[in-house]
Amino acid sequence: MKIVRFETGGKVHLGRQHPDGRVTRIAGDLFGEHQDTGEVLRVEKLLAPVDPRDILCIGLNYRKHAEEGKQAIPENPVLFMKNSGTVQNPGDPIVLPRKLRSDQVDYECELAVVIGKTCHNVSKADALSHVLGYTCANDVSARDWQRNGGGGQWCRGKTFATFLPLGPVLVTADDIPNPNNLSIRTVLNGEVMQDWNTNDMIFDVATLIEFLSASTILRPGTVIITGTPHGVGFARTPPVFLKAGDTVSIEIERIGKLSNPVVDEQ
Repeated sequence: MKIVRFETGGKVHLGRQHPDGRVTRIAGDLFGEHQDTGEVLRVEKLLAPVDPRDILCIGLNYRKHAEEGKQAIPENPVLFMKNSGTVQNPGDPIVLPRKLRSDQVDYECELAVVIGKTCHNVSKADALSHVLGYTCANDVSARDWQRNGGGGQWCRGKTFATFLPLGPVLVTADDIPNPNNLSIRTVLNGEVMQDWNTNDMIFDVATLIEFLSASTILRPGTVIITGTPHGVGFARTPPVFLKAGDTVSIEIERIGKLSNPVVDEQ
């Protein structure tokens, strides 16, 4: 099932997106009891499909991406975090920072995992049963702040406003039984920049959930972004960074296309 979150008549709704484009209202708690009411609603504004409780991010999780950055394969998943203020809706702009200026803002296509029930010391064998669904993410990154302005931590370069577009839909886990066999790509102004498959992850989705829930509680609504494949802008010759006027799209098999324009911060 494809689930959308949207505004209509000044109210936020959840809906089921049907193959013919109709959206019917979902009543109840997405992380508990809910049902499709059958009531057709018009989508006035599409929102990110989930309002995350926590955002856990994995770096350096594709083998080819590690190679292009001349990085060793990590022994354990590399974890950093974004705050909720980074979340952006489909179609709304990625804003290039100007108060804390960055001229090295990069794209990163990523598969986002939405946790559906509490995880604590979950086994790899049982991990995927805790997933509500999957969506597209763009882990937008200010490389200059990530590398040089954060005191060795990545969060400053990763947590500027609008630096995590999500969407356009949340596809429930029953429709994606194997999240590690999906084509994934980034298209910038019509040019394909990244084009790979989630089967190249160093740590697959189940392993990530096992690791992240170890001695740790992941609440429903936690979003895990799972790393990006090779082809990012900083690793190109010459480097390619986002600029005002660009349009960047993230496309993942069985989920859809997440597109955002790029603008300067005012």
